[in-house]
Amino acid sequence: MPTTRVVFFADEGGCPVLDWLDRLPKKIQAKARVRIERLAEMGHELRRPETDYLRDNIYELRWRFQSVNYRILYFFHRKEAVVLSNGLTKEDRVSPREIDLAVERKAVFESDPAGHTYSEE
Repeated sequence: MPTTRVVFFADEGGCPVLDWLDRLPKKIQAKARVRIERLAEMGHELRRPETDYLRDNIYELRWRFQSVNYRILYFFHRKEAVVLSNGLTKEDRVSPREIDLAVERKAVFESDPAGHTYSEE
């Protein structure tokens, strides 16, 4: 199975998901990295409990550490690219407001993928 390219959404403020991950403890960052690698390996084939469909073509990448639930919201853009669009913690389920933000970012990304893909320069 071919791997899925994982890219990160960026806006004028930077890369929200990477900024969020940078503020987390190293152990949680490591768990996030494993989930992102699994997403790259499995793409659309990745299933619960690692991922779940929310709505409006938005999915959540999930992991738990101690009693905290961590989530990264993403969507598939074309067949080969996966775009991570948001991160959050602690809730048992993703709030509608967070999903709405992911849907907005998805629309922004789709209007200009090259302009809203994070790259280290």
